[in-house]
This record gives sequence, structure tokens and C-alpha cells, in this order.
Amino acid sequence: MNVKIQSIKFDADQKLLAFVEEKMSKFGKYFDGIVGAEVSLSLEHASDDKNKVAKVRLEVPGHDLFAENRCKSFEEAIDLNVEVLKKQLTKYKEKLRG
Repeated sequence: MNVKIQSIKFDADQKLLAFVEEKMSKFGKYFDGIVGAEVSLSLEHASDDKNKVAKVRLEVPGHDLFAENRCKSFEEAIDLNVEVLKKQLTKYKEKLRG
């Protein structure tokens, strides 16, 4: 699976990039038809400390699955997105089976 990671308004360190790559690679266990993934990490100005936003788009044949979360850390946001996308993948696979 092809994973594109984009960091907006900051430079992501190697540890964060490796974490994202690892999490995205696990989607292959749930569905082998994933074409690619696009991950967007950004910092936003917010009054509280939840200023880290992670957006993940999974490309599957004929459809795109999307999740977005705002948290205190990018790792937490990515973990939440993974859980949301697992549910979406399960529903997508059930639709394919008819």
C-alpha cells in the first residue's frame, strides 16, 4: 500500500513518521484491496491544548474512507482514526459481499 504523509505548518520527526507508517501498514490485515492512504498532520491555533489534527483517507476500489480527529498528540489522533477506519472497512467489506 502506498502511504503519503503530509505535515502542515511543522516538520514531522522520523519517530512520528515511522509511527504513522506502522499504523497504516496494519490495514492490510483487515482488507487487502486498499490502494493507498493519505495522512495529513497539522497544527491549529486553538484555545485548548487539543491543537493537533490528523486526517486519514484510505483509497479503496470505487470508494474513499475518511477519518479526522483533533487531540493533544498526533499519536492519539492517529490511533482514534485507525479505530474509526477499521469500522468503516468492516462495513465496506460487508457491502461488497452483498
